[in-house]
Amino acid sequence: MHAASREALNKAAEHLDNTIQDGNVVATAAQTGIELFEVVDTLDDDRTLRIAVSDPSVEAEQRTGIVERLYGGKIAEPTLSVLKEVARQQWSTTREFRDGLVELGRRSLLRGAEAQGQLEQVEEELFQLSRLLDREGKLTQLLSDRTAESSAKRGLLANVLYGKVTMFTEALSLQVIGRPDKNPIDDIAGIAEQAAQLRNRSVAHVVAAEELNEGQQASLAEKLGQIYGRDMSIHTEVDASLLGGVVVRVGDEIIDGSTRNHIERLRAALA
Repeated sequence: MHAASREALNKAAEHLDNTIQDGNVVATAAQTGIELFEVVDTLDDDRTLRIAVSDPSVEAEQRTGIVERLYGGKIAEPTLSVLKEVARQQWSTTREFRDGLVELGRRSLLRGAEAQGQLEQVEEELFQLSRLLDREGKLTQLLSDRTAESSAKRGLLANVLYGKVTMFTEALSLQVIGRPDKNPIDDIAGIAEQAAQLRNRSVAHVVAAEELNEGQQASLAEKLGQIYGRDMSIHTEVDASLLGGVVVRVGDEIIDGSTRNHIERLRAALA
């Protein structure tokens, strides 16, 4: 996002956080998130409307007035308040206005998970789902098919998730399908990172030769926290081809402590 849009998103996110605090936070946050995604669906289908509510050359009062006329009485008051705040802000592009709404919808659902005491669980479930989609190429291909109806693809994923994850994980995952800004794998992994950020943590992607237990993950998180100077959230997956050890990625930095890497380096030195 451009600087103006980032500022707009930050202000809207603060407004969202304050708005959903009134009443039942879990229910309000869930409803607000779902309704914001419904608004995005409407805007995706109507370019003229999308421009009307985000055009920086139009006065903010006019943009919020359009929102009030279109959505007043049709969505819950907290959702309407957030939507009017988004329209009030100055966005660099119409696309970034739309992307901001998606981010706010996700943030609202994650705040609901937080209020329910499930934010860490949702983060882990989202990451594991991204790994499942990475392994199951046929499933991911079906979910990424732009010629298929979004409702059919969401139904397919819902069947995969039914009874296995929290309602927040399911809602966050289903909203990705039909609007893959990147692809389902990256998009879902990105929401997991957003959940970590709400927990004031950075993400360390860890690939290990065998599954790490809770104690090993906690120890690794502590060591990485000392290295990077911030709390870390550990996302792990298993790759037996490493033979031993782990490969850690934090941002663009990779620490390869695998046995496979040691062997390859030894071979290179002896060549």
